[in-house]
Amino acid sequence: MEWLSAENVVAVLTAVLGVIASVVLLWYERRVPRRRHIGYRVQVDMPIRARDAGREQGRVPATLGLFDGFGDDAPAGPGTSLVLLRVENDGSQSIDASHYTGHELHGLTAEFTGRTVRGLDVTQRPGSEHLLAHFAPSGGLSYSGSVLDIPRVPLNRGEYYKLLVLLDGGEVGGEVKVSGGLLEGRVTPNRALSPDETPPLLSRAARISLAVLTAFVLTLATLILLPGDVPPRGCATGTLTLTGSTAFRPVAGELGQKYEAECPGSRIRVETRGSTEGIKRLTETGSATKSGSPATIAFSDGAKPAGYPRLQGHRVAVSVFSLVVNDSVPLKDLSSERIKALYFGRATNWKQADGPDLPVVLVSRDASSGTRKVLQERVLHGREKAVSASVCGVKDNPNVKINRCEEEDTRHVLDVVARTEGALGYADLGTDQHLPAGLHPLSIDGHRPSADDLTASRYPFREIEYAYTYGNPPSSSLVSDFLTFMIHGAGQEIVRTRGHLPCYTPEGLKLCGG
Repeated sequence: MEWLSAENVVAVLTAVLGVIASVVLLWYERRVPRRRHIGYRVQVDMPIRARDAGREQGRVPATLGLFDGFGDDAPAGPGTSLVLLRVENDGSQSIDASHYTGHELHGLTAEFTGRTVRGLDVTQRPGSEHLLAHFAPSGGLSYSGSVLDIPRVPLNRGEYYKLLVLLDGGEVGGEVKVSGGLLEGRVTPNRALSPDETPPLLSRAARISLAVLTAFVLTLATLILLPGDVPPRGCATGTLTLTGSTAFRPVAGELGQKYEAECPGSRIRVETRGSTEGIKRLTETGSATKSGSPATIAFSDGAKPAGYPRLQGHRVAVSVFSLVVNDSVPLKDLSSERIKALYFGRATNWKQADGPDLPVVLVSRDASSGTRKVLQERVLHGREKAVSASVCGVKDNPNVKINRCEEEDTRHVLDVVARTEGALGYADLGTDQHLPAGLHPLSIDGHRPSADDLTASRYPFREIEYAYTYGNPPSSSLVSDFLTFMIHGAGQEIVRTRGHLPCYTPEGLKLCGG
């Protein structure tokens, strides 16, 4: 699955979070308390014909009962009209009588501009009959001229009532305005709907925001999942040298091959020789460069030593290391104290560590090794003893208790441990995944070497892997683009599959210190 890179996984998670944000927005719009709101709208505004209008024109009027004249003193002129006004609580908080802030007895005022109020009836939906008790003169219900005073009616969320108002004079469709004070709220008109239509689920602003967010999320997901190879940013050309940690060599080699395949015109050389030697070489190359930053990156197991102020560190991953032992020693776990006893010469035979009757042969890295430095700082809390064997397994001085030799890189350490009975060495977990036959890894204090769930693990033999540059390389340079590819781009997946935890993942950020 070529698209399943760390970069794309993060982008897909971003898209998922966008969808979740949309759902939360919808929930917030309807459920989270906000300002109180009374909305109103005119659902019907219609004329009533005069009682003799039809007869004067020679037709039979289509009116019956009360509408057939409205009684002797009822208005039946050409200006008579009916208005159905709906008043509702469309906020998310209930409203009681104390929330109306006017000084008068009534709570709201409805004004029918240019028309005179002649009569009123109140309707409510089933289950809200209790609202009728508030519509009485004692509650402030009255009308005069074009103004109708509405009592302080308590309304639960989503509750409403309707006022059927008989009007005289003026024009049908004239302005109808409801006003009044509301504590921490407002009174505004709503969009005109049909009589039985429910108000929209979201406000217009919320609908627009939701549509834009959804379109962005869908576009992002589509771009991620479309087939095709997307090269790293910039895809710079030229030659880049990767040096430093031999433990990180397998990762560096695969990263170089991947970058070259995606960026024709680039060449990545891998010349690892140990963390300390790599840092020294980078410093020498940078000092000899007349201007700018040389096309060299030095990997180091852990931070650089003091005395290299021009080098800039870039945190790449958390590397996990493991002790490895020859299969002649069937142990699977060693305590921290026994490990120290073996390396400091207090135990020179495996039977002193509950193993077989075999002499302990320590196969170590040379002084330039970052892996050796990690072992000394994280596990031994002290320095390894001096070399006692020029050839591993054969002590130069038989009177020296400890049997310890050194090799120049991780692969040589593994080869010697695999063919030497009683041998103990160490390697990074990425190399450990491809162990030669004849040896196996050891747990420490019951904790196995693994890059899984490092935030909860108490496994001590681990360290941050750094990539050092001489100064800050230009943003358009091959050095800068390769760093982006490795740390933030598709190279993260290579780092992970080689047994390291990329720093720029949620778990890696915690362990790498942001």
